Amino acid sequence: MAVVLRPLGLGDLLTGVPAIRGIRAALPDHRLVLATTRALAPLAGLVDAVDEVLPAGELQPLDWPAPPPELAVDLHGKGPASHVVVADLHPRRLLTFDSRGYPGPTWYADEHEVRRWCRLVTEGLGVACDPDALDLAVPDVEPPVRDVAVVHPGAAFPGRRWPAERFAAVARHLAEAGERVVVTGGPAEQELAQRVAELAGLSDDAVLAGRTTSLELAAVVAAARVVVCGDTGVAHLATAYRRPSVVLFGPVSPALWGPPPRPQHVVLWHGDGTGDPHGTELDPALARVTVDEVTIALDTLLAARG
Repeated sequence: MAVVLRPLGLGDLLTGVPAIRGIRAALPDHRLVLATTRALAPLAGLVDAVDEVLPAGELQPLDWPAPPPELAVDLHGKGPASHVVVADLHPRRLLTFDSRGYPGPTWYADEHEVRRWCRLVTEGLGVACDPDALDLAVPDVEPPVRDVAVVHPGAAFPGRRWPAERFAAVARHLAEAGERVVVTGGPAEQELAQRVAELAGLSDDAVLAGRTTSLELAAVVAAARVVVCGDTGVAHLATAYRRPSVVLFGPVSPALWGPPPRPQHVVLWHGDGTGDPHGTELDPALARVTVDEVTIALDTLLAARG
């Protein structure tokens, strides 16, 4: 048995997939349990390396009724607070980054999130870990729409939210170009999505925010013609399904959280990496991204698709 801790957001889960696959390669005969949030459990089940999903809260003790696992891996952070969560399972072997009382590989703040966890697995378990192994299984649900342009205006913090008026201008451009446009988001983003749709002149049925399950949202992205969004979980879904995407970065550099260098993913960024990802005001670097830049990038991707 191997237990892997990753109870964070959607983007965190998906950037950890290559490392999880590396752990599976190192322990092919072990049952691999992924400890993540209840909200992410359906999507975690789409990772082919995972045998079981264990509901977990951030930095909360795990409800682990089984005997101590052979291996416990902290894919949450650099510790020691998260290290304790896996150490308390009393595994025969513990894999964490180095911190007080926990020996392990060195944490580098300027390392891309995907490569960081791959390196932990490679150095700790001696197995190759492919940072491009980001694909996710397509959910076994019928998406409410197919072949659409997905506009996703939300983000966890205001500093990473491009203005609604600009997303609306992009959505209007896509609609005028003949694309069927939908505006996605979670239940808390319905008002934002409705505002974008209204400003873009879209009908109410274009708003999918709050109307889809996590699996339905994943299915929509998997079947999309193109995706435009900020630095958020939907960007990582577009990467996982290799869908054409334009991703707008602000406070955080794409060198740390951006998609892999594939032609179907376009990153727009005008920053220096010094912004606050939890900021309460629009980040200046994100504010410098223009509507014209985004529409030109989208037009280029769509033209390449034909």
